[in-house]
Amino acid sequence: MGVTFNDVDDGDDFGETHEINVTPFIDVILVLLIIFMVAAPLSTVDLPIDLPTSTATPQKKPDKPTYVTIKPDLAVAVGETFVKRVDLVRTLDASGEGNKDRRIFLRADRTVPYGEMMEVLELLRLGGYLKVALVALEGVPEGAQQAGSPAPAAPAARP
Repeated sequence: MGVTFNDVDDGDDFGETHEINVTPFIDVILVLLIIFMVAAPLSTVDLPIDLPTSTATPQKKPDKPTYVTIKPDLAVAVGETFVKRVDLVRTLDASGEGNKDRRIFLRADRTVPYGEMMEVLELLRLGGYLKVALVALEGVPEGAQQAGSPAPAAPAARP
């Protein structure tokens, strides 16, 4: 049901309409959604390592965390870029605009010897990075196991 306030017919069959066409807007939103769905998994660190588990309460991560990873072959990486240990602090300085107060997340494979991880921690400390968080997988506390599920078997003793 349309109402015209002008009785003059100018012969134009296509009158001016005052409606918003939302179809192009929805098309743009759908394209952006697809772009973000494809790009989101690519923005995480994807170095495969076997992290140990922890029952500690997870802490809130910053928007753009900096990960230092120690692989099972003892190679060190900042994000996904492998670096030499002597260049670790220099690479962190370049990636964080020299901000040494930011938190560094240290990920190490469970097969990495404790001494090797401590060497990397010492390099970070000497470089001025004192806020280092250790990354682990979330585990189930021992007392919180369900009554029907069997407890994990203890490892066999080695001679």
